[in-house]
Amino acid sequence: MFEKVNPSHPDKIADRIAGAIVDLAYNKSNPSNPVIAVEVLIGHGEATVICETNVNITIFEIQSIVNRIAGVMKVNFRWIPQDEKLAENQKFNFHCGDNGIFKGCVSNYEELKLSEIARELYEKYPYDGKYLIDKDKLVICQSNAEEQEIREFIINKHRRLVRDKKLIINPLGNWTGGLDVDTGATNRKLGSDMGRAATGGGLHGKDFTKADVTLNIHCHLMAKAGSIHKCSCAIGDLYVDHNSYQMLMSDADSYIKKIGGFEKFAEWGFV
Repeated sequence: MFEKVNPSHPDKIADRIAGAIVDLAYNKSNPSNPVIAVEVLIGHGEATVICETNVNITIFEIQSIVNRIAGVMKVNFRWIPQDEKLAENQKFNFHCGDNGIFKGCVSNYEELKLSEIARELYEKYPYDGKYLIDKDKLVICQSNAEEQEIREFIINKHRRLVRDKKLIINPLGNWTGGLDVDTGATNRKLGSDMGRAATGGGLHGKDFTKADVTLNIHCHLMAKAGSIHKCSCAIGDLYVDHNSYQMLMSDADSYIKKIGGFEKFAEWGFV
């Protein structure tokens, strides 16, 4: 059982904006490491963005990112300096930035196949989409697309997968979707990003000092070598899972750079 959304789903648009702002913070603070946490709420012609950070980010930069990813709209922006005690935690060495529990899992067949379908449909229809797979059914909700076109594509391309499933396409009929119909918020689609993996926090809109980013990536990479990997942390830890936190940050940094940045990571997550 798995649910997936594509990069034009309103929640993913919020994640992508948050990721782009973190990319901006790293570009502006290079070679030092920024601390930043971003929250985005967007929909119906308006975006609210809050950045808690030690990097100087302007409303004009935020407006440019929102316009590029979501279209021209009103932007409400608040820049807030990082809390002094949290800043002190990273002053001399990189320490774990929060408490947390994390579990990484290797993607199973259903997760891989539904993600494949989501990506294929997004290439044909780059609009809001949401998909679900369960034992006996495959549900496709794809905006700006005709049901018959989707049905023919799925049956022709994935005949083996749908052979023993009920194929349900746009059960409420053809639809438009997007930010004029729905709202989006950062980290609201973690199930889509992580599959059966689990976390107490969120993946997007945060720098590597945040355990929600670094340790989720760590557990994901470790799980790929096995089936499941778990760890936990406390704020201020210098070592987590028998590794220095700074080394884990470096590994996470390499992973994000290989993908193409935080904004690209936010498009699809781990799956």
